[in-house]
Amino acid sequence: MTQLSLLFVVLLASVVTIPLARRTGVPQPVLMTVIGLVMALVPQIPNVKVEPELILPLVLPPLIFAVARRSSVRYFKANIRSILLLAVALVVVTTTAVAGVFHWLVPALPVAAAVALGALVSPPDPVAAVAVAGSIGLPRRLVAVLESEGLFNDVTAIVIYSLAIEAVVSGDFSPTHAALRFVLSAVVAVIVGIALGWLNTKLAGMLADPTQQVALNLLVPFAAYVLAEAAHGSGVLAVVVCALYLADRAADADEVAYRLVGNAFWEIVEILITGVAFGLIGLELATVLADVRGSWRGMLGDTAWVIATVVLVRLIWLLPAAWISRRVSHGEEDTPISWRETVVLWWSGMRGVATVALALGIPLLLNDGRDFPGRSEIVFVAFGVVLFTLLVQGLTLPALARLLSLDAGHDRHEQAVREMWWRAARAGLHRLAELEEERRLPPEITERLRERQHDRLARLCPEKYEQEEAAESQLRLSQWRAAAEVEQEMIAASRREVLAARGEVGADPEIADRVMRGLDLRSRST
Repeated sequence: MTQLSLLFVVLLASVVTIPLARRTGVPQPVLMTVIGLVMALVPQIPNVKVEPELILPLVLPPLIFAVARRSSVRYFKANIRSILLLAVALVVVTTTAVAGVFHWLVPALPVAAAVALGALVSPPDPVAAVAVAGSIGLPRRLVAVLESEGLFNDVTAIVIYSLAIEAVVSGDFSPTHAALRFVLSAVVAVIVGIALGWLNTKLAGMLADPTQQVALNLLVPFAAYVLAEAAHGSGVLAVVVCALYLADRAADADEVAYRLVGNAFWEIVEILITGVAFGLIGLELATVLADVRGSWRGMLGDTAWVIATVVLVRLIWLLPAAWISRRVSHGEEDTPISWRETVVLWWSGMRGVATVALALGIPLLLNDGRDFPGRSEIVFVAFGVVLFTLLVQGLTLPALARLLSLDAGHDRHEQAVREMWWRAARAGLHRLAELEEERRLPPEITERLRERQHDRLARLCPEKYEQEEAAESQLRLSQWRAAAEVEQEMIAASRREVLAARGEVGADPEIADRVMRGLDLRSRST
């Protein structure tokens, strides 16, 4: 099997495992990791050959961008305490604890090398955590905390990791220089992210075709990452800032085609890149075992100590952090306020792509030509942490959420969605009343439009109608369902006719495709 064939198999597995994950209840990132592990143990399948320095810039930017574009600056402001406590403070605490334990286990190892290990195992993976949390219907605010933590913890961890690696390679370390480097990295990233977001907005305004606008969006996260890293900034933070900038300056409300194309495109990107990333974690196991050869059994004890440190530090930190947040939140919904949510948040700390990429990116040699001290053991321990958190925590998190009765939050989320639909539909009725006065619309037109909008309201939230209107709302709901079913049959017949016309001799496929797209949009709007 060639490298290209292997990539195709992994991409195919990325798609196939989605329905399999729904059917089995096993999160898709976990399934892909297991598939990668199995493939790595098959002798006929070649070892993966991906340059370590390419993993982060190729995998992280689109994944981070896809997650961040679903949020907003205001939403992050509402979760600022969680970000500071989890994405910054907890990463620093975990790095320090792991570095102390590993240096105690391997005294001959330089402290900076132990810090590098602590930094690369400290950030939980946002993609894995959110995928698992979303699949089991955790409360939306808990998913938001995991998203916030996952987007920003890589920033802190990568900066600490870079400083530690630089100290080991060069043999020189200055606390003042490290602090300035940390601040400069953040400032440069914010400037690059905002500048590219502004530039993307201007360029997108010159492109009329939504597919061209979405193609431009695909380039933006890679450009933000590369430019920020070239300017000694944080590439991950630049991607997050750029995505939030664009999310808060979204396209015009009437650009339906752009949103449909963009949302579908980024869903596809997430599916494929997530599958490849977690499949790569399993596939790289063969390379890691080859590097350590027969000494891996002696490293299991050190790996167990580090895993215990990573897991316990998160719990020890979250318990008082949740109590502090609860005391200062004044009833706000931006932090986990119950012990059940705190336990689930603790067990959701799965490591993933960033940890693997940083571990594989450790240099082989120092500046003086000597081998990097303890590189093989650091990489082995890092993989052990990833595999434990993904396979053990990832597989047991759904059961833990059910045991603590946290999956009921899905119903509240669906209710909030219906509330938003209700608000949107009422705005449409208000605008209809304004247009009725401004344009003196014929009564038969306004009545027909008003009835159609009330049909939608009855379908969305029949419980919001007054008691005397309850029977009427139920009647409207049944009538709407009957009419919608008939209309869908009419649109389906139209689509079949257009599809038949597309296959006729001499027919222009582009014309048929444009009409088909309009029918598809109409089908989704009914």
